[in-house]
Amino acid sequence: MKRILTLSILAAAVLATGCTRIETGEVGVRVGFDKQVKSGELLPGSFNQILIGEVLTFPIKDVNVTLNDMTPVAKDNSTMKDFDAVVVYNINPSQVAELYSTKNKSFHAEFKGDTYVMYNYIVQNARNAIYKAARKYEALDMADARSDMETFIKEEIVRNLREEKLDASITISQVLIRNVVPADSVVASANELVKAKNELKQKEVEVKTAEAESRRMAALANNSASSIAFMQAQAMLNISEGIKLGRVQTIVVPSNFNALMMNK
Repeated sequence: MKRILTLSILAAAVLATGCTRIETGEVGVRVGFDKQVKSGELLPGSFNQILIGEVLTFPIKDVNVTLNDMTPVAKDNSTMKDFDAVVVYNINPSQVAELYSTKNKSFHAEFKGDTYVMYNYIVQNARNAIYKAARKYEALDMADARSDMETFIKEEIVRNLREEKLDASITISQVLIRNVVPADSVVASANELVKAKNELKQKEVEVKTAEAESRRMAALANNSASSIAFMQAQAMLNISEGIKLGRVQTIVVPSNFNALMMNK
């Protein structure tokens, strides 16, 4: 009985240490003791012995490729200060073993014990597509054109995959531009341009205001002169009427009385 219990414990220990489980979102590929990659993939949920040979695990679902600190050149020939993006791709589970064994090893990447098949390949294709997209837009227009650029980048990567006959193995699900920063000199020039335009508008307003004030003062001056002349004429008319009717006994004669009252 004890011997059976001991054997059971040993079997459990071997099972625990000599097997690996393929997790959801991954597939496995067996590599023999001769370092040859075996055909066929090990599916999620399966337990696979690793006492003889090894099992490589490959995340294949929604793999994020992060591209930071890029400096593409814009349409206006300025170099962007910063450009960050993320490309999300998926691998056809049935193509993992073939991709890993037939494609250049530099196309793949390893991280924390997992192998990301075609990761570096996607990095290079994404960078090329991003730099190509940047040449289509002015530096200051990229932020507003983010959605169009994302579409162009995705289509460009898909086109390259199709040309390499990899479109059945790799699917690009999303491209996301996270950060777009123009060069400091471009931002400074734009700010100076905005400042100059604002100053010009202010001067135009000042000129229009001065012109309106000038017209107002001229109108006031004309109206004032007309009013004074009218009052003087009305006063002389009243004096003349008063003299005719004998109502005025004493008047102060102005120096131009003759000109106002009689012909020379």
